[in-house]
Amino acid sequence: MSDSIHVRTWRGPLAEFVIGAYRGQLCLLDYRYRRLRQRVDQRVQRNLGASFLEADDPVIDATIAQLEEYGRGERQQFELPLRLAGSEFQQAVWQALMAVPYGGTASYGELAERLGQPQAVRAVANANGANALALVVPCHRIIGRRGELVGYGGGLELKRRLLRLEQEHVGQLPLFADLLNAETDDE
Repeated sequence: MSDSIHVRTWRGPLAEFVIGAYRGQLCLLDYRYRRLRQRVDQRVQRNLGASFLEADDPVIDATIAQLEEYGRGERQQFELPLRLAGSEFQQAVWQALMAVPYGGTASYGELAERLGQPQAVRAVANANGANALALVVPCHRIIGRRGELVGYGGGLELKRRLLRLEQEHVGQLPLFADLLNAETDDE
Protein backbone atom coordinates (compact mmCIF):
# COMPACT_ATOMS: atom_id res chain seq x y z
CA MET A 1 0.00 0.00 0.00
CA SER A 2 1.61 3.20 -1.13
CA ASP A 3 -1.22 5.71 -0.73
CA SER A 4 -2.33 7.18 2.60
CA ILE A 5 -5.63 7.69 4.32
CA HIS A 6 -5.24 10.67 6.64
CA VAL A 7 -6.83 9.79 9.98
CA ARG A 8 -7.53 11.61 13.18
CA THR A 9 -9.49 10.83 16.32
CA TRP A 10 -11.90 13.46 17.57
CA ARG A 11 -14.04 13.55 20.67
CA GLY A 12 -17.25 15.45 20.09
CA PRO A 13 -20.38 15.99 22.16
CA LEU A 14 -22.00 12.85 20.72
CA ALA A 15 -19.11 10.36 20.77
CA GLU A 16 -15.46 9.79 19.99
CA PHE A 17 -14.78 9.21 16.30
CA VAL A 18 -12.04 8.04 13.98
CA ILE A 19 -12.19 10.24 10.88
CA GLY A 20 -10.38 9.41 7.67
CA ALA A 21 -9.87 11.24 4.38
CA TYR A 22 -8.54 9.81 1.16
CA ARG A 23 -7.64 11.99 -1.83
CA GLY A 24 -9.92 14.82 -0.76
CA GLN A 25 -12.88 12.63 0.20
CA LEU A 26 -14.25 11.40 3.52
CA CYS A 27 -13.82 7.62 3.63
CA LEU A 28 -14.11 6.92 7.37
CA LEU A 29 -16.25 8.35 10.13
CA ASP A 30 -16.73 5.69 12.71
CA TYR A 31 -16.97 5.25 16.45
CA ARG A 32 -13.54 4.89 17.99
CA TYR A 33 -14.59 2.15 20.39
CA ARG A 34 -16.88 0.25 18.04
CA ARG A 35 -16.72 -3.50 18.54
CA LEU A 36 -15.91 -4.08 14.85
CA ARG A 37 -13.41 -1.20 14.66
CA GLN A 38 -10.48 -3.27 13.36
CA ARG A 39 -12.59 -5.05 10.72
CA VAL A 40 -13.97 -1.73 9.39
CA ASP A 41 -10.49 -0.18 9.27
CA GLN A 42 -9.03 -3.17 7.42
CA ARG A 43 -11.86 -3.20 4.87
CA VAL A 44 -11.50 0.52 4.15
CA GLN A 45 -7.72 0.23 3.76
CA ARG A 46 -8.02 -2.85 1.54
CA ASN A 47 -10.70 -1.31 -0.68
CA LEU A 48 -8.70 1.88 -1.17
CA GLY A 49 -5.29 0.21 -1.39
CA ALA A 50 -4.01 2.64 1.21
CA SER A 51 -2.80 2.65 4.79
CA PHE A 52 -3.60 4.95 7.69
CA LEU A 53 -1.40 7.94 8.45
CA GLU A 54 -2.20 10.28 11.33
CA ALA A 55 -2.35 13.68 9.70
CA ASP A 56 -4.44 16.81 9.46
CA ASP A 57 -6.64 17.15 6.39
CA PRO A 58 -9.12 19.82 5.22
CA VAL A 59 -11.81 17.15 4.73
CA ILE A 60 -11.38 16.05 8.35
CA ASP A 61 -11.67 19.68 9.50
CA ALA A 62 -14.86 20.15 7.43
CA THR A 63 -16.28 16.91 8.84
CA ILE A 64 -15.68 18.04 12.41
CA ALA A 65 -17.32 21.41 11.74
CA GLN A 66 -20.38 19.71 10.24
CA LEU A 67 -20.56 17.15 13.08
CA GLU A 68 -20.62 20.02 15.56
CA GLU A 69 -23.46 21.68 13.63
CA TYR A 70 -25.35 18.37 13.45
CA GLY A 71 -24.94 17.87 17.21
CA ARG A 72 -26.46 21.32 17.86
CA GLY A 73 -29.39 20.54 15.56
CA GLU A 74 -28.21 23.13 13.03
CA ARG A 75 -27.41 20.69 10.21
CA GLN A 76 -29.77 18.11 8.76
CA GLN A 77 -27.68 17.04 5.78
CA PHE A 78 -23.92 16.63 5.47
CA GLU A 79 -22.20 18.27 2.53
CA LEU A 80 -18.93 16.40 2.24
CA PRO A 81 -17.18 14.68 -0.65
CA LEU A 82 -17.56 10.96 0.05
CA ARG A 83 -15.58 7.87 -0.88
CA LEU A 84 -17.70 4.80 -0.11
CA ALA A 85 -15.36 1.85 0.32
CA GLY A 86 -17.35 -1.35 -0.20
CA SER A 87 -18.89 -3.76 -2.67
CA GLU A 88 -21.39 -2.64 -5.29
CA PHE A 89 -24.25 -4.03 -3.18
CA GLN A 90 -22.99 -2.32 0.00
CA GLN A 91 -22.72 0.97 -1.84
CA ALA A 92 -26.29 0.60 -3.13
CA VAL A 93 -27.48 0.03 0.44
CA TRP A 94 -25.53 3.05 1.68
CA GLN A 95 -27.05 5.21 -1.06
CA ALA A 96 -30.50 4.01 0.05
CA LEU A 97 -29.61 4.90 3.65
CA MET A 98 -28.74 8.44 2.59
CA ALA A 99 -32.26 8.75 1.15
CA VAL A 100 -33.83 8.18 4.60
CA PRO A 101 -34.69 11.74 5.66
CA TYR A 102 -33.46 13.51 8.76
CA GLY A 103 -35.86 12.74 11.59
CA GLY A 104 -37.25 9.70 9.77
CA THR A 105 -36.71 5.97 10.05
CA ALA A 106 -36.93 2.91 7.85
CA SER A 107 -36.65 -0.82 8.42
CA TYR A 108 -34.21 -3.24 6.80
CA GLY A 109 -37.17 -4.67 4.89
CA GLU A 110 -38.13 -1.25 3.55
CA LEU A 111 -34.56 -0.69 2.37
CA ALA A 112 -34.53 -4.09 0.65
CA GLU A 113 -37.81 -3.18 -1.09
CA ARG A 114 -36.36 0.17 -2.23
CA LEU A 115 -33.43 -1.72 -3.75
CA GLY A 116 -35.84 -4.02 -5.59
CA GLN A 117 -34.58 -7.01 -3.61
CA PRO A 118 -37.23 -7.72 -0.96
CA GLN A 119 -35.67 -11.09 -0.16
CA ALA A 120 -32.31 -9.49 0.71
CA VAL A 121 -33.24 -8.22 4.19
CA ARG A 122 -30.35 -9.99 5.92
CA ALA A 123 -27.84 -8.81 3.28
CA VAL A 124 -29.15 -5.25 3.70
CA ALA A 125 -28.69 -5.55 7.48
CA ASN A 126 -25.11 -6.78 7.00
CA ALA A 127 -24.31 -3.93 4.60
CA ASN A 128 -25.83 -1.50 7.08
CA GLY A 129 -23.53 -2.88 9.78
CA ALA A 130 -20.51 -2.50 7.48
CA ASN A 131 -21.12 1.23 7.04
CA ALA A 132 -17.89 3.14 7.73
CA LEU A 133 -19.46 6.62 7.56
CA ALA A 134 -21.60 6.95 10.68
CA LEU A 135 -24.11 9.80 10.70
CA VAL A 136 -23.20 10.88 7.14
CA VAL A 137 -24.60 7.58 5.88
CA PRO A 138 -27.34 7.51 8.52
CA CYS A 139 -27.56 3.86 9.52
CA HIS A 140 -28.85 5.02 12.93
CA ARG A 141 -32.20 5.69 11.21
CA ILE A 142 -32.79 1.99 10.61
CA ILE A 143 -35.14 0.22 12.99
CA GLY A 144 -36.57 -3.28 13.24
CA ARG A 145 -39.62 -4.34 11.29
CA ARG A 146 -41.87 -3.87 14.33
CA GLY A 147 -40.45 -0.41 15.04
CA GLU A 148 -37.97 -1.57 17.68
CA LEU A 149 -34.47 -0.19 18.08
CA VAL A 150 -31.94 -2.69 16.74
CA GLY A 151 -28.14 -2.95 16.78
CA TYR A 152 -25.93 0.05 16.20
CA GLY A 153 -22.14 0.39 16.10
CA GLY A 154 -22.27 3.30 18.53
CA GLY A 155 -24.59 1.42 20.89
CA LEU A 156 -28.35 1.57 21.32
CA GLU A 157 -28.27 4.44 23.81
CA LEU A 158 -26.46 6.65 21.30
CA LYS A 159 -28.87 5.54 18.56
CA ARG A 160 -31.78 6.59 20.78
CA ARG A 161 -30.13 9.99 21.42
CA LEU A 162 -29.51 10.56 17.69
CA LEU A 163 -33.09 9.74 16.74
CA ARG A 164 -34.41 11.95 19.53
CA LEU A 165 -32.12 14.83 18.45
CA GLU A 166 -33.31 14.62 14.87
CA GLN A 167 -36.99 14.26 15.68
CA GLU A 168 -36.85 17.22 18.06
CA HIS A 169 -35.29 19.43 15.38
CA VAL A 170 -37.79 18.59 12.66
CA GLY A 171 -40.58 19.53 15.06
CA GLN A 172 -42.30 16.18 15.11
CA LEU A 173 -43.17 13.96 17.97
CA PRO A 174 -41.12 10.78 17.98
CA LEU A 175 -42.87 8.07 16.01
CA PHE A 176 -42.00 5.62 18.74
CA ALA A 177 -41.56 7.80 21.83
CA ASP A 178 -41.81 4.81 24.15
CA LEU A 179 -38.75 3.24 22.51
CA LEU A 180 -36.74 6.45 22.65
CA ASN A 181 -37.43 6.82 26.35
CA ALA A 182 -37.24 3.15 27.35
CA GLU A 183 -34.25 1.58 29.02
CA THR A 184 -32.47 -0.78 26.64
CA ASP A 185 -29.55 -3.13 26.97
CA ASP A 186 -26.65 -1.66 25.05
CA GLU A 187 -24.89 -3.96 22.64
